[in-house]
Amino acid sequence: MEDLMKEPYPFIIAASVILIVSFLFGEISKKTSIPSVLLLIIFGVFIKLGMDNFGIGNFNFLPILKILGTVGLIMIVLEAALELKLERSKLVPILMAFGIALVGLLLSTWITAEIIHYFVDCSEYKGQSKLVAWLYATPLSILSSAIIIPSVVDLRNDKKEFHIYESTFSDILGIMLFQLLSGMIVQPGSDAHASGFGSFALSFLLIMAIALISSYMIVLIFQRISSSAKLFLLIATLLLVYSVGVLMHLSALIIILIFGLVIANMDLFFVGPLKKWLDKKKAHDIYHGLHVITLETAFVIRTFFFVVFGITIVFSSLSSWSVLLVSILCLAVIYIIRFILLRATLGSDIHPQLFIAPRGLITILLFYKIPEYLLVKDFSQGILLFVIIGTSIIMTISLIANKKRANKAIKGVQSLDISETKWKIPDLKPNSES
Repeated sequence: MEDLMKEPYPFIIAASVILIVSFLFGEISKKTSIPSVLLLIIFGVFIKLGMDNFGIGNFNFLPILKILGTVGLIMIVLEAALELKLERSKLVPILMAFGIALVGLLLSTWITAEIIHYFVDCSEYKGQSKLVAWLYATPLSILSSAIIIPSVVDLRNDKKEFHIYESTFSDILGIMLFQLLSGMIVQPGSDAHASGFGSFALSFLLIMAIALISSYMIVLIFQRISSSAKLFLLIATLLLVYSVGVLMHLSALIIILIFGLVIANMDLFFVGPLKKWLDKKKAHDIYHGLHVITLETAFVIRTFFFVVFGITIVFSSLSSWSVLLVSILCLAVIYIIRFILLRATLGSDIHPQLFIAPRGLITILLFYKIPEYLLVKDFSQGILLFVIIGTSIIMTISLIANKKRANKAIKGVQSLDISETKWKIPDLKPNSES
């Protein structure tokens, strides 16, 4: 077996099979409303069992998971940004989704942090224990656009757009909050000073300026490139700019969002003197090409990320009663806050939006980004696993119920008798009495 694993072909076969199975899961998801991501995680668990059976389960998948997660996040946010049309008619839905994402993130993080602070021992951080609890609560409070966007394609247009807006905003705001908290916590025994809200606000303004300038430059430069490989060059440029931004401790995901918005809404951003510099036909070609590439790349990255995550799952972490209690409380917080927010803003028509609140790629990625000196020994990764699987199962049940309800309504309409009525030409003769 060891000699076989030295050859590249087993890995090529495995990767090919995983992609084919992922495509089949996508087709199953369309017919059953079971999220393909959940099926991929389960598939990863079975792969792990097979690897253990053949004695080849000693791989360190953490570096692979981090790379896949980062690239997948970029592709998913870019894919969502390309779908966002900044039209006057959509201003209210966009602002509403932003407000719900922001308030939901802050409330959920606050209450979840209180739960973690009460049940998990963070005393080693002394005066910073509350901030550490907030840091751990943030990933658990972020919606997963990687799961939501491919899962809501069959919903009514207004509901689908709401989920795309909300999950995208939740991703970006959650990462910004995580970075703010990371900068506010000082390493025990270190002489370094914590960065405050002022420095964070300054870095936010800086990244917004970088995002706008780089977006305009990329569009104007790449519309002049005639090479057939320019779209992958464009993706490489975005990855480069994002990575440099992260190394500078900036919220670099904003660069990806702004670029996607600029190229998807060229008529809005290229006005006045800038309009004459834009070749609309070539820019639209770039937009449509990017749309295809991001869709395909996001599918591949999402597939391998969640399969690898399934392989890394340690189910023994779920055996603790304290883990179970904290996880159930976290789930309760998610849906109680969500019910209050949606009921207050959207009214009574909040199904299935109420239950579409999965945690996934961002949650996993941010947990792996927690600095080593902030790793709380008493915090079990079973909480992370339980919340991710629990929210995915709840969303699955809700989507299946919604599909059954929709199919029942369609069948009810189709069963109605359609009758015919003879139409008589009205008498147009003048009234003799008149």
